[in-house]
Parts: sequence; structure tokens; C-alpha cells
Amino acid sequence: MDLALLASTFVTVFLAELGDKTQLAIVTISGTSNRPGAVFAGSSAALVLASLLGAAAGGSLSAVIPTNALQLAASVGFLVIGLRLIQRSSTGAEAVDEAETEGSADPLK
Repeated sequence: MDLALLASTFVTVFLAELGDKTQLAIVTISGTSNRPGAVFAGSSAALVLASLLGAAAGGSLSAVIPTNALQLAASVGFLVIGLRLIQRSSTGAEAVDEAETEGSADPLK
């Protein structure tokens, strides 16, 4: 087994999962239940299955598509998502500012 690959995958996934919506959902479910062990087991199984699907898909795709093309496609995909999020947040901020400005002129709106 390639320990360096194992360690880098662990660290990457661990850091990516900290504070994301999955972890917040787990905190919420645990807070409404008196069985944190069951929540842990269910969330662990779900993460393992999702990781298995991702690893299988990546392995299958790399057999058909060159690795460089997959990395380029993933990079472009993340870039597009990031740009859309930036665009949406700047547009959303302007819409909120306009609504607040309009709302202050007429308190009944």
C-alpha cells in the first residue's frame, strides 16, 4: 500500500469535510437524538459509500480519459463554480443594498 497516497488522501478529505454542510447536518442530527453512536455509524457508512463511488468513477474514467484531461476538466469545473459563486454573491449584495435603499424610502414596502 502507498502510505504517502493514503496520508495525503486522508488529510485532504479530512480538511475538506471540516465545517462543511455534511458536518453541520451530522451535528444537527446528533443534537436531536440521544444516540450519537448510531449517527456516527450512519454518517461514516454514507461517507465511505460516497468515497467508494468517487474512487470507482475516477478509476473507471482514468482508464478511458487521460489523467491530464481529467485534471484539466476538474480544474475548469471548479473555476466555473467559483466564478459563479463570486458573481452570485456580488449580485446578491447589490440586490440587498437596493432593497434596503428602497425600503427606507417607504416603510410600508
